[in-house]
Amino acid sequence: MTGETPKSALWRAARRQERVFATDARRSLRNLRESARLMALVLVVSVPMGVAAWAFLAALDAVTAFREAHGWPVFLLLPVVGVGTAWLYRTHGKGAQRGNNLVIDCAVTGRPIPKRMAPFTFVCSVATHLAGGSAGREGTAVQIGGTIAGAVSERLGLEPHDHQDLVMAGISAAFGGVFGTPLAGAFFGMEMCFVGKLHYAAGIYCLVASFVGDVVASFLGAGREDYIIGRIPDLDPRMIVCAVAAGLLFGIAARLFSAAIRTVKRLYASRITNYLVAALVGSLVLLGVYALFDMWRYAGLSTWLVQAGFEGETTPMDAAAKLVMTALTLGAGYQGGEVTPLFGIGAALGGWLGTVMGTAPSFMAALGMVGLFGSALNVPITAIMLGIDLFGGHAAPYFVIVSFVGYLIAGHRGVYPAQRIVTPKWRSLADDAGETVEEVIDEHRHGVV
Repeated sequence: MTGETPKSALWRAARRQERVFATDARRSLRNLRESARLMALVLVVSVPMGVAAWAFLAALDAVTAFREAHGWPVFLLLPVVGVGTAWLYRTHGKGAQRGNNLVIDCAVTGRPIPKRMAPFTFVCSVATHLAGGSAGREGTAVQIGGTIAGAVSERLGLEPHDHQDLVMAGISAAFGGVFGTPLAGAFFGMEMCFVGKLHYAAGIYCLVASFVGDVVASFLGAGREDYIIGRIPDLDPRMIVCAVAAGLLFGIAARLFSAAIRTVKRLYASRITNYLVAALVGSLVLLGVYALFDMWRYAGLSTWLVQAGFEGETTPMDAAAKLVMTALTLGAGYQGGEVTPLFGIGAALGGWLGTVMGTAPSFMAALGMVGLFGSALNVPITAIMLGIDLFGGHAAPYFVIVSFVGYLIAGHRGVYPAQRIVTPKWRSLADDAGETVEEVIDEHRHGVV
């Protein structure tokens, strides 16, 4: 017997609970203060990223219009741009030639990004599109966003967790600002660095950054694509089978896309020791393929492919041609990105698939854009959000099917070799956990099991 009365026991329990509440309140206030500080830095990064996205898109529109107005003679600039890009990055880049993979390393490990990466990738990407290189635009945006965020973090000496969240927010601001897809941009920042993981700790910062980047770029006049699916079929057994089959095709195409770029890079690196000669040969090969096979219309962003896919006027040859030209461009070292070419390839495949399956080409083209993008970049959740951003939520069940089927079929491959594999896609691939995509590819290439 302690001799303690029920009243005193109740008082003691109340005091303990009061101390718990006080501790929680102090912790919450401290977290709120730190979060507010980081949110302010997110705005510092996102606003200039929105301006940069607008400026970059305006520059791309200008050089694309110039190239299309003057025709094939402009393509003669390809060797100049190719060799100039190689020289600039090799002699002054300080590692910036790793592009998005360096941004991933910066987010995950804190590795610094040279501040010159932003102007280098801006100028060289615009030059690529001026000369007719078949590339995209997300790579440039992500590198600029990562550079801005990394510079702010370095300047203020942020802790590792705050640094990671801020760099991921910079990635989100870049994606949202360039593509006008704020939901997809938010998840892209959380998902880009990993295979099988969403970095939820950065969620609110990525969400705000993506919307701010989009709002700023749109306010300044950045152009936005508008695609209409039309009628969305009911989710019946036949359409589920069609969506699964489409996801399989997009997953295979994603593997081919990343393998083609990787193969071209390795071919030039292994066969030609002088980097300037390699850049010149890559440029001449690209120019020669354009001329010999009349591939001029697959230059630049080739956004016409998306519209043609929606109208059911594409064939697998259109998708293959764009894939080859993009691989020859990026494999030769030109600056740009992969996402917009993936949109064109996916829409071309999907539109053709729609005519074969007897479904609306526009519907299958939309699935192609979403599915191929998510499979090649290992970002299935981002892909679903991209579909909702671009086409609304009515087709969301189909976006889920093609995104995850394609994601599984693509395996541990992708266009970003620096991605860390957190959750393996298949049980048989469990040994890949903790490695990067590049390490897994090298092991398989050398027969290591």
